[in-house]
Amino acid sequence: MKANQAEFPVRVMCRVLDLSPSGYYAWIRRPPSRRAKRDAELVVKIRKAHNDNRRVYGRPRIYAELKDEGERIGEKRVGRLMKAEGIVGVSRRRGPTTTTRGKDVRPWADLVERDFQADGPNQLWVADITYVPTWAGFLYLAVVLDVWSRRIVGWSMATHLRTELVLDALDMAVHQRRPQGVVHHSDQGTQYTSIAFGLRCKEVGVRPSMGTVGDCYDNAMAESFFATLECELLDLHRFRTQAEAKMAVFDFIEGFYNPRRRHSSIGQMSPVTFERLHCATCQAEAA
Repeated sequence: MKANQAEFPVRVMCRVLDLSPSGYYAWIRRPPSRRAKRDAELVVKIRKAHNDNRRVYGRPRIYAELKDEGERIGEKRVGRLMKAEGIVGVSRRRGPTTTTRGKDVRPWADLVERDFQADGPNQLWVADITYVPTWAGFLYLAVVLDVWSRRIVGWSMATHLRTELVLDALDMAVHQRRPQGVVHHSDQGTQYTSIAFGLRCKEVGVRPSMGTVGDCYDNAMAESFFATLECELLDLHRFRTQAEAKMAVFDFIEGFYNPRRRHSSIGQMSPVTFERLHCATCQAEAA
């Protein structure tokens, strides 16, 4: 009635709805309840948490943000307030194929068999390639992800799909993490089955592993990261130049995903926070 009183008389609306005008005016003058005031305060905090995290978080991560700030609130209440205010997370896209299997290649054995678990850092990495559209043509992004912490430990971008793309991502991961015997799991794309890639793995002590052909579940964790990248960055922006796209991907990975973005699989912490907490725990136990 309040929203329509500029168009219809209050008494007419009350008669149609079988309400008393005095009751309506009493409701208008009534001060907000304690719960309504609390909801209004929470909406402000929910909107801030949503904006601070690039407007990509849905209910579970917004709830984790508020919980870390000391708010005593249920996740269902967060969802109700988000729905009422039209605050939503993001969801996902499809695109061209970036994996081409060579006809005469001999793939590496599958050392993972869909068991994407690790007890510590640099035990299991997963790797894959996706595309980044720009007005100036496609860019391609190769990543290496540590399964234990969900951290992107190596990545590279180029305008081509040659083996150098995945070699640069591998080199970055090796330089940053200095692994010993880590399993590097990928699909059977020609980049990962190439002689150059196999030789580089041998040089740095990395153990290559590959899933079966045409089965996304055999590299599900890498696919999950790309789904996050796509719905939280690529679907929300249009890049005029390739340089602009490279800066945006750099900012997403190094400025948001690794240091800030929460992951349900690691207790709603970011990869960097998870690793720091583990490191602090190990140092305390050693002392």
